[in-house]
Amino acid sequence: MAVQSDAKAIRLGHPSYVWRSGQDRRLDLIRQHVPLEGRRILDVGCGLGMYVRQMARFSDDVYGVDVDPEKVAEASRTLPNIYTAPAESLPFPDEFFDVILLHEVIEHVDDDRQTIREAYRCLRPGGHIIIYAPNRLYFFETHGFYLGKRYVFRLLPLVNYTPDFIRNRFAPHVRIYTRRGIRRLFAGLRVRFEAESHIFPGLDNVAARHRLAGRAILAARDFAERTPLRCFGISHFVVARKLGD
Repeated sequence: MAVQSDAKAIRLGHPSYVWRSGQDRRLDLIRQHVPLEGRRILDVGCGLGMYVRQMARFSDDVYGVDVDPEKVAEASRTLPNIYTAPAESLPFPDEFFDVILLHEVIEHVDDDRQTIREAYRCLRPGGHIIIYAPNRLYFFETHGFYLGKRYVFRLLPLVNYTPDFIRNRFAPHVRIYTRRGIRRLFAGLRVRFEAESHIFPGLDNVAARHRLAGRAILAARDFAERTPLRCFGISHFVVARKLGD
């Protein structure tokens, strides 16, 4: 059972169990670009429902979907509207949602292009698709890596700067994206990109362990996010608005 659990975590990623300031920063960034109040919202790859619970502060009409039935069962203990389904085949009608969030999801799905097309199908014209996804320009691979057949859950520096045939030997279990790569997922879809930016890590653990040094590090992070150095952030932040006919 432990082997199966480990394999699932490697393939699907590690869900958030605690809401911390790093997630607050991401939610605040979303709210700077997309109104959530009173909207019908879907979190694709919702895991344990952390973002569903937080977005329910702004709307009574929030849904979540995840491919892992165990996580869905756990989230459903305290949240309504949580469903089991792959991101490539959502169990909702056309043009049902105003906002669809894909938070660190597209790198794990079987088919990232179909995932975007399915989100687009379920989105009403004028609605927004929000994406957080790993940035190829970040200095570390954060999803662990393989040494031969052995998986190591550690940061691996600079591997994402290598050619694909090298990078994918170490991290075949997860995709990495450039800005152009994310745009290619929307090929043929009528959207307008209203935000294309990056965010640095929350660094909550660093701030908690090293009070004085942590403050300086957080201040440096916040400064970097206000400069062109933002392009080296850990994740892309993309907002695409679906255009009408």
